[in-house]
Amino acid sequence: MSRETARIAPTSLRRPELLVPALLGGLLVVYVLVPFVAFLSRTGTAGVVAGLSEPGAQTAIRNSLLTAPAATAVATVSGVPLAYVLARRSFPGKRLVESLVVLPLVLPPVVGGAMLLTAVGRFTPIGSVAAASGLPLTGSLLGVVLAQTFVAAPFVVVTARAGFGAIDERLEQASRSLGYGPLATFRNVSLPLARGSILAGIVLTFARAIGEFGATTMVSYFPRTLPVEIWVSFRTLGLDSAYPVAILLVGISVLALAVLHTVAANPWQ
Repeated sequence: MSRETARIAPTSLRRPELLVPALLGGLLVVYVLVPFVAFLSRTGTAGVVAGLSEPGAQTAIRNSLLTAPAATAVATVSGVPLAYVLARRSFPGKRLVESLVVLPLVLPPVVGGAMLLTAVGRFTPIGSVAAASGLPLTGSLLGVVLAQTFVAAPFVVVTARAGFGAIDERLEQASRSLGYGPLATFRNVSLPLARGSILAGIVLTFARAIGEFGATTMVSYFPRTLPVEIWVSFRTLGLDSAYPVAILLVGISVLALAVLHTVAANPWQ
């Protein structure tokens, strides 16, 4: 290494203007890391397996694995077309629609649950008709799906819209010029090109749905899902009792993060 290179390299590596941001960011990283380490080192594998074998935990696992995919499917089927329209069209009231889509992200979940109760509660017109038909919208797995969809659907809409917005419209126009209709162009051009963003939205929606607590508790405390089971176990028997189900949700979250960084578009890039 030449003398001039040796003099320049340390300066470029130190970057003193990044020292303060690095220190502040490091504090946040440590603040997030310490609880994770403490939590994961709390008990052994045997205690987790035994806890997850309890009837209450088994029921909560089954309920969450039924409702979260259902809520994700509903959000995807309705949210992806909406995202495409928002990315490609201008229409009266578009800003209002965009605000309504994002609103559940900024609302406290319990407020979202209260809003759902005023719309589909047992004593509302919609809720009473559904209950009379044998499909109650509260206190049921269907109620859980409604709550999960309400709070989680914005993730797939926002990420899918970003994916569609990044597509060069000339590619879609070329497809149309070759004789393909709007639906064929959407299916063969737009969807494949936005696939990574859509998949990222689906993963985030599922992770949010399976971890939803506030709105779910308001709309459908029973049957219990994993987050509700954690809360009940903690309130009745303490943190040790809630740990096995909580560690399962941590594992699901880590798996979702791994998917985001491998087969889906990273929404933070």
